[in-house]
Amino acid sequence: MGGERRRPRGRAARDAGAGAERSARLTRPGRILVRGGAVLAVLLLAAGGAGLWAYQSLDGNIHSADIDGKLGDDRPANAGPGSKNILVVGSDSRDGDNGEYGKGLTTMQSDTLMVMHVAADRKWATVVSLPRDSWVRIPACDRGDGTTSTAHHFKINEAFAVGGTGGEVAGAAACTIKTVEENTGLRIDHFMSVDFQGFKGMVNALDGIEVCPETAIHDTKAHLDLAAGCQTVKGEKALGYVRTRYSVGDGSDIGRIGRQQEFMEALAAKAQTKLTSPTALYGFLDSATDSLTTDKELAGIKPLTALASELKGIPDDRLTFLTVPNYPREADVPTDKANVVWQYPQAADLFASLAKDREVDKKSVEAAGKNPLHAAAVRVRVLNGTGRAGEAAKVAELLRAAGFTVVGTGNAPEGTGDTSVTFPGGLELQARALASRLPGTTASKDTEATEATEGEVTLTVGGDFDGVR
Repeated sequence: MGGERRRPRGRAARDAGAGAERSARLTRPGRILVRGGAVLAVLLLAAGGAGLWAYQSLDGNIHSADIDGKLGDDRPANAGPGSKNILVVGSDSRDGDNGEYGKGLTTMQSDTLMVMHVAADRKWATVVSLPRDSWVRIPACDRGDGTTSTAHHFKINEAFAVGGTGGEVAGAAACTIKTVEENTGLRIDHFMSVDFQGFKGMVNALDGIEVCPETAIHDTKAHLDLAAGCQTVKGEKALGYVRTRYSVGDGSDIGRIGRQQEFMEALAAKAQTKLTSPTALYGFLDSATDSLTTDKELAGIKPLTALASELKGIPDDRLTFLTVPNYPREADVPTDKANVVWQYPQAADLFASLAKDREVDKKSVEAAGKNPLHAAAVRVRVLNGTGRAGEAAKVAELLRAAGFTVVGTGNAPEGTGDTSVTFPGGLELQARALASRLPGTTASKDTEATEATEGEVTLTVGGDFDGVR
């Protein structure tokens, strides 16, 4: 559970930000990892505090999921040799002790999703949060029950549910990895998944965490009834606090990401103070590791702490926390008031930089995202260059569903070649926004543009057309 790097707002979590003295008690490597989420915080705490006395027990807690045969061969290439992309998922399976949350929903759900990119030289890292309400293309996945899903668009967190239909984390993780890879172009090297119940156990082992909401929170969906003011929460209240969404602030998933990050900083800070208490520390680590599932290569205290040690040398100013640039999908599809879409071409530029192991500048990314170009503002003419009847009309419908404004369709000369986007002068940003949504497609200036094409970009559909992100 994590989000953008920021200071706690409104004294939302006193343990995280009551003052420099409290923050100083969390080691610098500990701060690095906790800002990336609870699971990553556990790595360093386990390495530095558990000791040999607990190693064997904790090592046996960690679950391994074999996903090697579930990802297929059509995956992004590793364009930055030596770098690592780690997918971190906060899951809330709807069975067992979690059954009271969201009854009637699909069995397995992901509540938090982010990608940590660790540079090949281990001198910098970037953590990108992907809002659970991101409207993306979910590829066909093995459901784990003998059936295969059909590729479709939906909230990104549904991928975990689709792949986990059979109840196995391996399938849920595989579908989520395929979805993230398809929509970002990043090759995922490792994954970690932590369940809600482990989160509650960590909080309870520390006798709760103090939070200071400025206003009362009453959220039936999160099973939370919390008065205003500072108080210690544990168990279901702690879980409800990090899950609450609609009853706090603007009700967005973006806001919840920030609250989760604040809470996790407080949790790690308190865990650090318990390093001298074997009982409390062991209870914390026991709950954390017991709820942790990773790919086979990371399944164990030794590989996890090896990863943690790689991160120790990263300076604070070379660790970047971002949320993928996005805007409300309502701007493109007025009837959708619940989801967000990634902002293009900024999102594509961000992921392309990470894929090539190029460090990104947070201020530049945020500045570029202040004035989003909505898909609805991009006027597109679709031409069929495949020679197959009706292709332009089919693609036009896909673009309209994605929010683009289609101004017309037609035919291009047969044998045009690969799918391409061309644009007249002044429309480079619009053309790149469109091309970024079409896998493998680039945009180029049309030097022979006529008055008829002014104000619109042209998509020529080739035989390699592979859908719309």
